[in-house]
Amino acid sequence: MARISVDYYLRLEQGRERRPSPQVLDALSDALLLDDDARLHLYRVAGMSPLPRREGGVERTDPRLLALAEQWDRTPAMILGRAYDVLAVNALGRAVFRHLKPGTNLLLAMFLDPSVRSFYGDWETGAANVVAGFRFLEGARPHDPRIQEVLRTAMEDSREFAGLWRRRDARGKSDAAKVLLHPDVGELTLRMETFDVRSAPGQQLIVYHTLRRAPGPRTRCACSAR
Repeated sequence: MARISVDYYLRLEQGRERRPSPQVLDALSDALLLDDDARLHLYRVAGMSPLPRREGGVERTDPRLLALAEQWDRTPAMILGRAYDVLAVNALGRAVFRHLKPGTNLLLAMFLDPSVRSFYGDWETGAANVVAGFRFLEGARPHDPRIQEVLRTAMEDSREFAGLWRRRDARGKSDAAKVLLHPDVGELTLRMETFDVRSAPGQQLIVYHTLRRAPGPRTRCACSAR
C-alpha cells in the first residue's frame, strides 16, 4: 500500500534503516491512514519536519467555531483561510470591518481596495505586516494553488506589493495593536490576537478587543451587534 519494498519496510521496523525520506514517511502515513497529529508524530520520531500537504479546493469554516464566534457580541472576529481569504466574520466584525466580507481576500484588499488605505491609521505598517505574513504562509505551502493565484494577482496589479515582496520579510501574525478610522465611530484602537484553527490546518481565527476609543463628535457606536 505504501509502494515500498517489504525488505525496506522491515529494515525501518527493525531500526536498521534510520533515514527514511519525507516521501517514504508520507507514503506510510497514507497507508496507515494517519491523521495530522499522528503524521506529525511519525515525522518527529524520524527526526524530521513534515512536508506541507498539497491543498486545493474550496475551504470551509468549522460550523462549531463559527457558532462560537457569533456568540461574541463584544468581540469582532474573523476566520482567514490558508491564502488570507476571509471565510467568515461574526456580527460585530462585519460592523467594524465592512470591507472584509466573506469571499474577500485580505492581501488583495489591502493593496487594491482604495477604501482600505483610509481605514487603517498606519496603512504602511499594516501592509508590510500582511506581506510578511503572506510570505510566511507561502513558505509553508509553496505549491498551494490558491496561494500562488493570490500571489500572481498581487504581483501583477500592485507595484507596492511587489516592492514589499522583494524584501523577503516573513513572519506569522501575532498580537498587535491597530488604529482604525471607522467612518461611523471614529478612531478605534484594537488589540489583535491570532489563533491557529486546529480543525482546519492553515486557517486562522483573528480576534480583536478594544483598548480605547478616542473621544470625538460621533459618540454613538454604530458597531453594536444586533
